[in-house]
Amino acid sequence: MYARVPPPIRPIGTATRGTTNPNRLRRMDRWIAAVHGTTLRRAETAVAVDLGYGAAPWTAVELLHRLRTVRPGALVVGVEIDPARVAAARPYERDGLVFAHGGFEVPLPGGVRPVLIRAANVLRQYGEDEVAGVWRRLCARLAPGGVLVEGTCDEVGRRHVWVALGPAGPRTVTFAARLGSLERPSDLAERLPKALIHRNVPGEPVHTFLRDFDRAWAAAAPYATLSARQRWIRSAQALRAAGWPLTDGPTRWRQGEITVRWEAVAPRGA
Repeated sequence: MYARVPPPIRPIGTATRGTTNPNRLRRMDRWIAAVHGTTLRRAETAVAVDLGYGAAPWTAVELLHRLRTVRPGALVVGVEIDPARVAAARPYERDGLVFAHGGFEVPLPGGVRPVLIRAANVLRQYGEDEVAGVWRRLCARLAPGGVLVEGTCDEVGRRHVWVALGPAGPRTVTFAARLGSLERPSDLAERLPKALIHRNVPGEPVHTFLRDFDRAWAAAAPYATLSARQRWIRSAQALRAAGWPLTDGPTRWRQGEITVRWEAVAPRGA
């Protein structure tokens, strides 16, 4: 069992609504395991943090299970700013999984730095101008080569958008969806992370990306007779042909994902 985490003097941040459901973060988890599995395997100690897991510990339990498919010795620390939620989660502790009271300071014993911090549905309640500071604080806690994954999804995890960051800043944005329930790609706009959600307006790169995605989706309509997956893949191919710097390919597209470099959709002036 991972050592008990001492309580911080004063946690940084504010409590979320705490809404959580089993399997809500499955798309993000599977992407982390697939795309960052090598990082987890190479880490001397693969410690991951589920930051702001909410009123129930399901997401932390599931994160441990999914990370251990690529790194059997992975450890997960669920961090919550609400001490009552930590107390409620303690009965679910097991080998490789503990829960700790804390916030953006990410309290871990002995100065341990996590190789992964996952923060889902945490920053929606903050101002856009606060996001960069939180990102910097969290990235400063990462182990060398570590990754912060921060994003937003709906209540059942059918639509999800997240940003992946390293110590040098944001790297990519991933759009993920259950394709059978998606009318058009721009429906994902309501799940944009806080750094982008207010920038989905004409003249901003993320708006242009979603506009082009919708156009590619419409042009690929004939492939819908084969499957929504084939339509999504053809749309991704069209985006790449149009010059959008996608960082993934058909293997991830088949999962209902598309990942684009951050600088292509970053807010103007950022």
